[in-house]
Amino acid sequence: MNETNEALYNRSAQDWKRTEPILLSDFSARPFILSWCEPIQGQRVLDLGCGEGYFARQLKERGAASVEGIDCSSKMIDGAVSAEQDAPLGIRYRVSDATELSGFPDGDFDLVVAVFLFNYVDREKMTTIMQEVHRVLREGGRFIFSVPHPLFAFLHEKEPPFYFERGEAGYFSGRNELFEGRIWRRDGTHVPVRCIHKTLDDYFQALAAAGFNSLPAVRELHARPKHLAMDPAFFGPLEDKPLHLAFQLTR
Repeated sequence: MNETNEALYNRSAQDWKRTEPILLSDFSARPFILSWCEPIQGQRVLDLGCGEGYFARQLKERGAASVEGIDCSSKMIDGAVSAEQDAPLGIRYRVSDATELSGFPDGDFDLVVAVFLFNYVDREKMTTIMQEVHRVLREGGRFIFSVPHPLFAFLHEKEPPFYFERGEAGYFSGRNELFEGRIWRRDGTHVPVRCIHKTLDDYFQALAAAGFNSLPAVRELHARPKHLAMDPAFFGPLEDKPLHLAFQLTR
């Protein structure tokens, strides 16, 4: 039986703790997603799959009126709470499954973010989460999320600083299959990541089923020239490869 997402992150939580960019995706994905969240000032924000709070803290520091963070890993939430105690920002964290948003009323949030959450759930659970996101967003509220690029596992072999192990799976035949992987920090430490593979079509179908009827903005994220210049040995193996996808929708 595969290790649960909760167990995976409970055992690796210590290596996710950071106060500055250190993981690959802290350079190649999160800065763009954070910029996409603007304007943040005065917004009521829900961070799904918040981990140890790295992204939630940046949202609050940029002026969010409130930030709620949810994660299935108690150890990750412990890290987030510890960081909040060390430098209070007023962020509220709790251990919960992202499908369980019944504690929040309809239209409670201006912005919902899910930074690399949906790669940990299958298509059916993803659709359920998106339905709940649609419910808790106010009219005109925004939903921003990122996922590994669906093609990445098929374009990059099992090597640092980021990979998913696809085995014999194909792009279409491997839908809903679990790909285990790793992503590296620039200090050489690696942490486990995983992807339940989905095609582009799967994301669009789930969003439509959840009630998001407008066309999303979609961006393909990758290692940029500034990253390659900063650390050629670290970022070089990923040059010219699609790493992540970012989606933005309005309710």
